[in-house]
Amino acid sequence: MNIEVLGALSVREKGRSIAPSAPKPRQVLALLALNADQLVPVSQLVEELWGQKPPRSSRTTLQTYVLQVRDLIGEALAAAPDEGRSAKSVLVTLPGGYRLETEGGTVDFREFERRAGAGYRAMDAEDYSQAAARLRDALSLWSGPALADVQAGSQIGMQIERLEEARLCALDQRIEADLRLGRHRELLSELTVLVSRYRTHESLHGQFMLALHRSGRRGEALNVYQRLRNTLVAELGLEPSAALGRLQRSILMAQPDAPAPGGQGRGTRVPARVR
Repeated sequence: MNIEVLGALSVREKGRSIAPSAPKPRQVLALLALNADQLVPVSQLVEELWGQKPPRSSRTTLQTYVLQVRDLIGEALAAAPDEGRSAKSVLVTLPGGYRLETEGGTVDFREFERRAGAGYRAMDAEDYSQAAARLRDALSLWSGPALADVQAGSQIGMQIERLEEARLCALDQRIEADLRLGRHRELLSELTVLVSRYRTHESLHGQFMLALHRSGRRGEALNVYQRLRNTLVAELGLEPSAALGRLQRSILMAQPDAPAPGGQGRGTRVPARVR
């Protein structure tokens, strides 16, 4: 079984889609896919589908949704018979819940974690070229927001938030690696889009400030800081972090032709306090 959640939901058995089109059964499959090869308690599935006030028939209705998913699995298996695999052995009923068995298939978010981990290790070793390549490779697995076509309840919502945070962390570190490699001009267009999308993300704004300053655009770098400060104060009642303030002052005091803070090939980490 091959599972993709880093974009639209795709779950394939023997190359055939087993994703229902109806919203509720699709939610069930999505939550099982996010916990592939692990038990998902009935209570979590019920909460995902109906929140804190499920109907009396919730467990019976959930069983109906599970059967609908199993029917799709059965159709996929019938198209390519496998004596050791049945719909009930793929979507397994266990005491207290259900488990979706991948049988060694691919799961994109786990592959993302593996590739990103290799990038983080390269960063720790100060191998910035390898780090940038590994993290870029990890990010290439994303085709859009996680589970973009799934109606998300509380359980899936938490998982989506976790995945998006992991994506943003990998993106932040990949940009950091590129800055340390002196690719500041190449980053400008990307960072322009990112700071517009993540209007209170301090690390991305700090990276944009560095990239602009190193590209000889000191005034624009200072404007980025001021826009961020205005947004933080107006929307959250917060001042920028001390680290970002130090970066702003170092750019402010630099001569127009002076090298960027930290040297041409280094980036300054600014903590991402707020999303």
